[in-house]
Parts: sequence; structure tokens; C-alpha cells
Amino acid sequence: MAKARSSFYCTECGNETLKWQGKCPSCGAWNTIVEQPIKDTKKKAAASPSAGLGMRHPRPMAEVEAVDELRFNTGMNELDRVLGGGAVKGSLVLVGGAPGIGKSTLMLQICDNLCRFYDVLYVSGEESERQIKLRAQRLGIREEGVYLYSETNLDDIISAVQEKKPDILIVDSIQTIYNGDSGSSPGSVAQVKECTMALMHLAKGMGVTVFVVGHINKEGSLAGPKVLEHMVDCVLHFEGEEHNSYRILRAAKNRFGATNEIGVFEMGDQGLAEVPNPSEAMLSGRPENMPGSCVTCVMEGVRPVLAEVQALLSPSAYGNSRRTSNGFDYNRAMMMLAVLEKRGGLALSNCDFYVNVIGGLMLDEPAADLALIVALASSFRDKPVPFDLAAIGEVGLTGELRSVNTINQRLSEVRRLGFTKCLVPTKSSGKIIAPSGLGLIRVGNIREAIAVLV
Repeated sequence: MAKARSSFYCTECGNETLKWQGKCPSCGAWNTIVEQPIKDTKKKAAASPSAGLGMRHPRPMAEVEAVDELRFNTGMNELDRVLGGGAVKGSLVLVGGAPGIGKSTLMLQICDNLCRFYDVLYVSGEESERQIKLRAQRLGIREEGVYLYSETNLDDIISAVQEKKPDILIVDSIQTIYNGDSGSSPGSVAQVKECTMALMHLAKGMGVTVFVVGHINKEGSLAGPKVLEHMVDCVLHFEGEEHNSYRILRAAKNRFGATNEIGVFEMGDQGLAEVPNPSEAMLSGRPENMPGSCVTCVMEGVRPVLAEVQALLSPSAYGNSRRTSNGFDYNRAMMMLAVLEKRGGLALSNCDFYVNVIGGLMLDEPAADLALIVALASSFRDKPVPFDLAAIGEVGLTGELRSVNTINQRLSEVRRLGFTKCLVPTKSSGKIIAPSGLGLIRVGNIREAIAVLV
């Protein structure tokens, strides 16, 4: 009898190796390499997920019809914004997030609008059909046009899709679906890849729009689906803090639109509610006359969003100073701390350093540098930043201030939220037009910016 062949793969990143290793050479994770048998590639055509869809042949590019993607609204403007203007027919969308963040609730709520115009098949491998209906009734979801199916077998799901021929297919979650022909266990990287490939054939071959839900691990990466991000059309990350009601939906990949858009929701007793004005929501409850707080404006796609940057500097009680950053890139925060000490003349080496961005936002663009500098100086000197003051600008290693893009759009949003003063760089790549009622304070370096607090 021939010896069964096997391979080894990493459960975190899906990297395949020829032998077992304690540490994955790709992602560096320890004790994640597992063994799986190699399947026989000789399979019947009928066993292929794409069987019956017809044989395709190469065609000259000149004969291919180029038509715009057929989009449709999901009924949630924030989701449509992240998708680039709506869902695309025949696309495969992966929605990832931590357990309990609200992924299933989001999927059920889009059914409330989609079922008016389309047939929706909701497949759950985690809940029974009765459980899904009870949750749908609590959320006030319409029942007409929605089919529920509690199943984990891939072949049965494909058969149900071919029978019902729905317009939208929702699979919750991909880790629970398994292919009986595979020798690996459900939830493994091999199973996740094979099941997703089968769903992709359904989406492209039958024109079904497929939403796939995936869970993330403690490290924040998609458990299993991380390796299939290149297979799907859109990858959406659903984020939020445990003790915060706000949820942020952002696109990590989108073949049909931009990847820098965000959607903001608020979790309540009746499910997820859209937040059309995230700037106002993020600034609600901002304290007055308290040192260490400054507001900036960042661009999330084409939408300007105001964010509050908080900083706290306190003398170190022990030999080693603590450094913590939440919502602000840690390395960039450390760079701003060094620039402030060297170019700003503030002795910060013996201080504990804490940075926090309110609302769960992740500020990854340089426009927030100046706000962090002002917040740090305010905390160090124990002098509050004027409540009606915002700061926008990039800070270089020499302490100079650089201009940022879309400055006029940012200033309009700052003024709309009631601010009357704004720190901006002296030099700008374009003409700065200040909205009526907003005074601009032009500064060339961080020393001039800090002088505003005196």
C-alpha cells in the first residue's frame, strides 16, 4: 500500500512547508504548524464546484464587452460608502471582526432592505434557524424574501443555492463550513481556502452576490481567512472596543472602489444604527479647560472626520519610563516625542507617555502630527488648549511644519463643528481658503505652535 502523503501548513498565515517546524518561517508564529494529508487531484468533473457552469475558452481582449459593474444599494448608507457606492452583483465580500462585535447583526440588518427587491439566502453554521429568526424578530427584520438554512456541509449549501437561485448569499461563518472531500478539519486553512474557492465559483458563475463572515484571532488578524484575502473581491474589517458602543467598518481591499473609506455605526438594543456625522459623535463629551487634549481633522476616504487626540505626561515613578499609544501609530508617536524634546526644548525623557485617540479611530496619516505635539505640550505645561482650537499639519524631524492635502476641505469641517481657530502650516502647496468665522494661526515650526499655549 502506498504511503499517504502529507504536507504542513501554518494555521495563522497558511504558509505551506515540507516538514514540521516550531516557528513559521513566513509569519513568525510559534507552534502553529500542523500536518494535513495531500488529496488526490484526480477528481471527477461533477465534483467540481464549478461543474455545470459550462466550458470557457480564451477570447481576444477586443471581443470582451466592457460594461460597468451592476451595483445595488444594501439599505445602509455607511456600508454602501465602504463598498464604493453599493454591492456589486456577482462579487465576493469578506466581513471580518472579533466575536460579538456585531457581524451577524450587520448581515441580518442588510437583509431587511435587500429582501424587498431580491431573494436572500442566509446560511448559518453557528446558529439554528429558530435562533436566527428570534434575533431577526428582535431587530425588526422583514421575513418575506429571506430563506434561512442552518448547514455546515459545503455540498449541501451549493445544492441549496442551485435550487433556490438566490440573488444574495450570506455565509456565517466561513470557519464553520467544511468540504467532505477534504481530509482536514473544519476551520483549518485548507478547508477555509477550498470552501471560499467554491463560493467564488458560485458568485462568478451564477452571478450571486456572496457575503462571507470571518472571525479574527486575538492578534487581530483573520483566523484562517487571512490567507484568502487575495481570493475575494472586498475585505471589510468590523472594528470596535469592548466597552465602546461605536463600531467602525473599514475596507482593507476593494476591487470596485477605494480602500480608505470608513463607515461608523453605533450598537444599541435595536441593533446597529448608522452614524452619518461621525465628527460630532467622536467629539461628544469632550472636556473643557483640561490639559492634554487637541482636535485634528483626518481624511477617511473623501470624508473629513474630526478626532480628539489626548496625551498624558507624568513624571516616572520608577527607573524606566512607560510608553503607551492607543489609536496612534506607536513608532510615529515616539518620533513626535523625540522631536518635541529635541526641537521643542521640553525635557520629556523622565516622563511616562500615554496617547489615546477617542472613539476607536486609528490615525495613520501625518496630518495628526501637530495635534499630538500640541496635546503633549499642553499636558507637560499643564495648560489647556483653547476649546475652540484645532490643529492640522505634518511635523518633520527638524521640527518644521509641512502642508497636508485637501486642507480646505478639512478646514470646512472644522468650522462646521463650531471651531473658530485652527493651527495650520505657514507654507502650503496650494492656496488656503479659510471659511467664514474661522481664524487661521499660521506656524512654521513646533516652537511657534507651542507658543500658542502661553
